Amino acid sequence: MFEITTAWKSAFPGAHAGVLVMRDAFNPAQHPSLEKQKAELEQTLREQYAGRDRSALTGLPILKIFREYYLRFKKTYHVQLQLESILFKGKSIPSVAALVEVMFMAEMKNLLLTAVHDLDAVQLPLVLDVTRGTESYQTLQGETKTVKPGDMMISDGTGIVSNIIYGPDRRTQVTPQTRNAVFTVYAPSGIDEAVILNHLQDMEIYVKGFAPRAQTEVLQVLGAEHNVVR
Repeated sequence: MFEITTAWKSAFPGAHAGVLVMRDAFNPAQHPSLEKQKAELEQTLREQYAGRDRSALTGLPILKIFREYYLRFKKTYHVQLQLESILFKGKSIPSVAALVEVMFMAEMKNLLLTAVHDLDAVQLPLVLDVTRGTESYQTLQGETKTVKPGDMMISDGTGIVSNIIYGPDRRTQVTPQTRNAVFTVYAPSGIDEAVILNHLQDMEIYVKGFAPRAQTEVLQVLGAEHNVVR
């Protein structure tokens, strides 16, 4: 289901990815159980970061790792901006679709960059690779983007499904009809495997909160030493 290229291994020593595959779920626009979990998480976050300002957030180890990664491409890590909107602007995690909200919740809790895809729209295997700067794909917003060279990306048999800088694709996005989902997590070097594993487990718990019959097919942290390299 998941492969890692030698190019990725060479470009990102010490980095990892996480993958969570869940089947027999569903993707409602809203669900009472999830709304309750979101409210509890938002309250926990505000208590956890009480008294901290933006500069204090910037010093958090995971945010620092991602900030340095994004700075290489002259970009800002949007997960930090989303966290700031909850902590400092009174914003809430949006109600858009349950599987997407699960991703947002885990990102806010653990600060790890995550994407979710409709597994039935993916042409397996997924391949963790490094961009050359020549590949193009349609982003979630419908724009056609040519990726920047030297970025982490995940592709399938058809093309790119996500990369760090421009995000997930439109082709494999979850829809109201999605029943089988794959969550993928990017983790540059310096992020402990246990943190990634906990992140995946959080998403599993969130999904089973509104889809108790959902089955976990894969829950794994991947690195160059863990998987097929081609």
